[in-house]
This record gives sequence, structure tokens and C-alpha cells, in this order.
Amino acid sequence: MPDRSFLNWPFFEDRHRELAEHLDTWCAKNLPVDHHDVDAACRELVAKLGKDGWLKPTALDTDNPGPLDVRTLCITRETLARHDGLADFAFAMQGLGTGALSLFGAPDQQQWLSKTRAGKAISAFALSEPRSGSDVANTEMTATRDGDGYVLTGEKTWISNGGIADLYVVFARTGDAPGAKGLSAFLVPGDAKGLGIAERLEVIAPHPLARLSFDQVRLPASALIGKPGDGFRIAMSVLDVFRSTVGAAALGFARRALDESIKRVAERKLFGAPMAELQMVQGHIADMALDVDAAALLVYRAAWTKDMGAARVTREAAMAKLFATDKAQEVIDKAVQLHGGDGVRKGHIVESLYREIRALRIYEGASDVQKVVIARQVMGAA
Repeated sequence: MPDRSFLNWPFFEDRHRELAEHLDTWCAKNLPVDHHDVDAACRELVAKLGKDGWLKPTALDTDNPGPLDVRTLCITRETLARHDGLADFAFAMQGLGTGALSLFGAPDQQQWLSKTRAGKAISAFALSEPRSGSDVANTEMTATRDGDGYVLTGEKTWISNGGIADLYVVFARTGDAPGAKGLSAFLVPGDAKGLGIAERLEVIAPHPLARLSFDQVRLPASALIGKPGDGFRIAMSVLDVFRSTVGAAALGFARRALDESIKRVAERKLFGAPMAELQMVQGHIADMALDVDAAALLVYRAAWTKDMGAARVTREAAMAKLFATDKAQEVIDKAVQLHGGDGVRKGHIVESLYREIRALRIYEGASDVQKVVIARQVMGAA
């Protein structure tokens, strides 16, 4: 039985506890899905999650507008990740892909949100480029003003849901100013003329990823999200909300690894006794439990702080993502060690966790970048 004592922490309200219980029950009945065809699996997951109401927290409810509840996003990601990494991916990308529309979108742009919340449209966040991943200010893709619209030219890469998304939020240089100040955000339909899939990208934990090409993609002026030059601020605001949730997903992976390890050492015998009686094994389990709880405290502190009305949680979110993802890697590595040969057997849950966790230390700001963010925040406050 997974440890749920953390739900009694003062970060949460009764509605969060009820969510965790109901979603866990749903996951046990519906997950995992067949991952053989990753595109089909993601479409199925988005449809299932939307049909049963689990995607509602990912975007603004235009009929009842209010701030996104980051604790709900985190609990959902943690729970889904514990059951199925691809389900977590499907949920997370619906939120990240529409984050700019929830926070800054015009009413006509926000019409997409009822579809993404219902699982009837798939969204994507297109920020990274071949020569600008962590360095967003180095974005090269251009959006040239042409009459009453814009023409987008360039490439985006490592785009989650690339190739299956119905809408993309795309960041491009409009030339209003150098560096980060010259970026703008655009809403691009997945069937826009000139938008192509240059390459599908295969990774160690299969997800739908692609390099996108924009060959003279013509958009109306109404595709601009916010104002010209607001792109960097929009991107950072979206990441400020969703970066903590990456830590939550890592936390879900780590909890599953810990649960599997506790079961393993209780059942497996070594030298005539259960592995759990060995002090070295007990030391590993203690370290894993400590890292899980410490990560949870940082993740839910960041989420709670944002939900309490903080304008920005840059420091808190960076700490949560850095610590939770790095420590989840360590927890899962210990789980592999405790499982011995089974831990590296293809198809074993611990082996799949080992592959799933690695990307979380890179996307939405690599661990090294989070250290720079934290240092600047700490020194700037001194």
C-alpha cells in the first residue's frame, strides 16, 4: 500500500485528498495502456483522461475563470506517474501546451481550452530549437509581419506531442528588441499550411516527440498571444506554474520505485533470510524514504506558495524540480540495485522507471540551469 501520510500535511485541503483517492482508484482500473504504438496510446490516454474529467485542472475554465490550482496539477501528475509514465506525459502536455492561453490568451484563443480540457484536442508547447534549448533568448525562429498577419519561418525541436497535436503554442522572434525581449508567442493550428514534421525523435522512454519545420507559415494577427515582445515573459510564466509539476512526476516515479523495493526486499531471501533483515538494505530503504519525503516537501511547498497567490515562485519551483528529479534518479537507481538482474530486465517496472526518470532532469530547464536560477534568486535577494 503506497504511503499517503503526506496528504495530511497542511499544504492540502480535503478536496486534494479526495482527488488523490479517486484518481488512484481510476488509475488502478485504467492504467497502464498498451504502449506499443506511442501515438495511438497518447491519443487514447488524452481521450480517456478528458472523458472522465481528469484534464479539467490543466487549463482555465472559461465559464468559471480562476487561477490554475498547482497543488491539483502536482497531485495528479504524481499519481499518474506512479501508475504509468505515459499517462503522466499525456496529462502534463495538455497543461503545458495550453498554459499560455490560460494565462494570457484572448477570449477567441481560449475557445480551444474547452476542447483540450475534454480530451478532444491535443496541445503542444514549442519553445526549444536546435541551437536554443536552455538559452531561450537565443531563439532564431522568426515571425515576420506581413500585412495584417505574420509569417513564421524556422524550426522547433524536442517538441512533445509533435506530430499529433491539434494546436501548438510557438515562440518566435518578431524583432522588436534583441535577445529575450524580441520574442513573441503565437497560437498555431496543427494543420497550418507550411507546418511539417521534419523528424520524429526516438528516446529511451518512448513519447511522441518531433522536430518541426515552419516553412512560411502564415498566421492572422489574432494568432499573437499577448503583445509583441511578450514571448519570453509568457514562456517563463508558464514554466513558473508547471515546473513544480515536473518535480511531482519525478516524485511519483520515486514513490513507485520505493514501493516496489519494499515489496522486493520483504519477499526475496538472501543468505537464508529476507533481504529486509540486512542492515545495508535497510540503509538503502531509509535513504530512499528520506529523499522521497524531502522532495515532496519541496514540491508541495512550491505548489502551495503559488496557490496562495504568489506572483512568481521561480526560486521555489526551481528548487522543487532540481531536488525531486535528481533524487528520484538516485532512488530509482537504488531500486534497480535492490532488484538485481530483474532491475535491468526489459519490461520490468523498475527498468521502465529507470528510463522514464532521465528526461525529467533535462526538460523544462535542465538541472544545471536550475542551479543557476536558484543562485541568481538567492543572491538577488541578499
